[in-house]
Formats: sequence, structure tokens, C-alpha cells
Amino acid sequence: MTATQESIEAIRIAAAAADRLKAFDIISFDVSNLLGITDIMMIAGASNERQVLAMAEEIEKDLFLKCSGRQPRSREGLTEGQWVLLDYGDFVIHVMHEESREFYGLERLWRDCPAIDLELA
Repeated sequence: MTATQESIEAIRIAAAAADRLKAFDIISFDVSNLLGITDIMMIAGASNERQVLAMAEEIEKDLFLKCSGRQPRSREGLTEGQWVLLDYGDFVIHVMHEESREFYGLERLWRDCPAIDLELA
């Protein structure tokens, strides 16, 4: 099973929002063959806590406006600003401070999964 086109299009909207706010190393993986709970994992890096929070807010706003009012099922990490997780069900977005991203190394978990072309210029 692979990620749905609808999920891929939504994750591209999220990636574009993160990119506008100067995220670094935005990557996304199709994890549908490994996990039964979600199809896509996206990771975006930020250089400070304010950028993490602003990026998460921008992603939420764009997904709401451009995906028929889509809202996350849950949001975590908004008080610390080190790692914000936005769970949309069929995809999960991680906005991570560069230190947290380096420490946890989420990319290693999904490196065997197919990458999704985010179509960022």
C-alpha cells in the first residue's frame, strides 16, 4: 500500500509553508508499508524555538485554508518549541529545532522508506 494522492498533496502544501519560513532539510517519507497508523512522515528543521512555533502555525494555517478546513487530530510540543508534532491521521508532521533533530535522528527510522518528492523549487 502506498500513500494516497490526497495525503501527498497535503504534505506538499505543508512543506511549502515550512519552506516559506526558511525551514531546512525538509524531507518526507512514505511509511505506509511499515506503519498501519499513518501514511507519511514529514520532518522540517528550524534554527530556534520561535521559528519552530511559527512554522507549525503556518503549516496548520495553510492546511486549513487549502485543504477544506483540515485540522490536526493532535498537536504536541507547543509549550517547549523544540519539537512540534502535528498529527493529521494519514500524515504526521515533525517541526524540529536543529539540536533536537540531530539528537533524535528520526530520518534514520524511515531511511529505508521511499522519499516523497515535495516539489519545492
